[in-house]
Amino acid sequence: MIAIIDYRMGNLRSVQKGFEHAGVSDVVVTDDPEVVRAADGIVLPGVGAFRDASANLKASGMWDLLLTRVAEGTPFLGICLGMQLLATVGLEEGEWEGLGMIPGTCERLPGGVKIPHIGWNTVGYPRESRLFDGIPAETAFYFVHSYHLRPADASCIIGRTEYGVPFAAAVEFGSAYAVQFHPEKSSEAGLRLLANFGAIVTEGSLQ
Repeated sequence: MIAIIDYRMGNLRSVQKGFEHAGVSDVVVTDDPEVVRAADGIVLPGVGAFRDASANLKASGMWDLLLTRVAEGTPFLGICLGMQLLATVGLEEGEWEGLGMIPGTCERLPGGVKIPHIGWNTVGYPRESRLFDGIPAETAFYFVHSYHLRPADASCIIGRTEYGVPFAAAVEFGSAYAVQFHPEKSSEAGLRLLANFGAIVTEGSLQ
């Protein structure tokens, strides 16, 4: 079972439907820590402000649980704001504590380009990852964001794109993954990515 964490940030049902369209049926949206504790895989989506997301995640009781489960090796997928929250700190109208799973900052996209960044961008792969199995390099995915994760160590980056500056479109560390784009809005390529994550979760549950 894959648990999509409900912490009042964004349309989580669209992510659930994306998984279902990708053939991954055992997916629930939940704000119950016990469900997340028992899940075989965890998804943290999100749309909105870093500050509010950080506060809501703490208030939900999911903050420490999420850190524990990822440290245990539970397959994890962060989407959009769910990727940005992995940073040590978010620099959005102040400084706000992130989960710190990836040392680094969540920074605003540079001036000189239209903000927010909305639309399709191609993603290249600095290194191979199972998350992109069957998805050719330079495939376009759908982005909607004003900020991006800037890891202190670039070795975790598995997908790159450019909008004003090159930035991390996807990262991987251990059994955890995160993407800045919205796979549930990225047509067949996005559904393939969700199916790939579902396969990773299934494999882990059988071990």
